[in-house]
Amino acid sequence: MPPSERAQPPKDPTLDFELECFAAGARLVIGVDEVGRGAIAGPVAVGVHAVRTGATGFPAGLRDSKLLSEKRRELLAPLVADWGEGAVGYATAAEIDVHGITWALGEAGRRALLELHGRGIEVAAAVVLVDGSHDWLSPALRQPLQVRTRVGADRACASVSAASVRAKVARDALMREAHVAYPHYGWASNKGYGAKAHYEGIAAHGLTELHRRSWIR
Repeated sequence: MPPSERAQPPKDPTLDFELECFAAGARLVIGVDEVGRGAIAGPVAVGVHAVRTGATGFPAGLRDSKLLSEKRRELLAPLVADWGEGAVGYATAAEIDVHGITWALGEAGRRALLELHGRGIEVAAAVVLVDGSHDWLSPALRQPLQVRTRVGADRACASVSAASVRAKVARDALMREAHVAYPHYGWASNKGYGAKAHYEGIAAHGLTELHRRSWIR
């Protein structure tokens, strides 16, 4: 089949997965997505967003954060916050260097879920949907949860799209703040990823405590 005729992943999410879970008896679905996995500076961030039974819609224009402009993400963020409970957890560059990125993803996700739990959200009763094919979350949990994985969930499932927007907007804000203290690396624009200006800054000024030293050769 020619590439142009192959099924393309959806760009606009739905609540189909969440509604299937509710029909099967779940009261809550928590979408999970990460941001910053491939950066060379800054934390990795994991966003979580809870959708309760009875949900029938979500903010207009919601998509995976990678499909949205920075301006559009910033406009959507308060609408996502109004739509449901959520949180963002982080693991630092130093933690990534010591423990590795897979551990860091799980720990950041655990921290985000703990924040939800602390606000009275019944995390233990939820179906927890992680974007991708690999369950990096469960090994970090102290108590097992109903974790499911789905490739393309960040595009297809509204709960995960919302988690993606939460994580991206929050992490971008941290990197813009870091840019004020360390203006030589272009973090206001590259957000800690390996852009040319970032590597030029490293060559001229060396590394900071926000760099993932084990990732930079």
